[in-house]
Amino acid sequence: MDIRFESAGASFGARVAVEPLTLSLTEHRLGIIGLNGSGKTTFARMINGLMKPTTGKVLVNGKDTREAKAALADVGFIFQSPQNQIILPIVRDDIAFGLKGRGLSKAEIERQVERVLSRFNAEALADRRAHELSGGELQIAALCSVLATGPDILILDEPTNQLDLRNRVLVQKTIEGLEENVVVITHDLELISGFERVLLFHDGKLAADAPAAEAIARYRELAA
Repeated sequence: MDIRFESAGASFGARVAVEPLTLSLTEHRLGIIGLNGSGKTTFARMINGLMKPTTGKVLVNGKDTREAKAALADVGFIFQSPQNQIILPIVRDDIAFGLKGRGLSKAEIERQVERVLSRFNAEALADRRAHELSGGELQIAALCSVLATGPDILILDEPTNQLDLRNRVLVQKTIEGLEENVVVITHDLELISGFERVLLFHDGKLAADAPAAEAIARYRELAA
């Protein structure tokens, strides 16, 4: 992972969501934590270009997110409510949808769909309807759809939000097994407790940039 913020910040009118930052992110596992409204989600969306910096610039694998569509192709994003990004009703069709327009033959698309389903042991989900899936199964289906397109970096926004214990464990184990570089935005502190680096945001400022245990301890102080 090669993400660089060069005096990059984001504002919505007069409100500063993320104060300008200069930092380099190269870790395989990165956590982002903070209270609601702290700027953590805006920061993450600056990485994949959903939010363009209003000052400075963000480079992903050397590509400026303000200019290069190729930079956005390097980053997959799974939203807090994954059902909102599953476009087609059948899981198999939704995975295939993201591969269309890439010059692949129908047979190659089918092979890639089967490959990503097999990777996550999700073959049983292939012909099911998205609205019938559990929370954990929805996360797996969204993962398959996003990762089928081959991003180098995956951002997950609150991936265990509102999941019961069984589905939370399923999602955590899946994240732990991912070979892609992972950025996780979360209030679930256990989920990122083993991460190499955690960024803590507070009132739009970067309040801590540290190993997980140190950043989490600082977060607990701010939340007290």
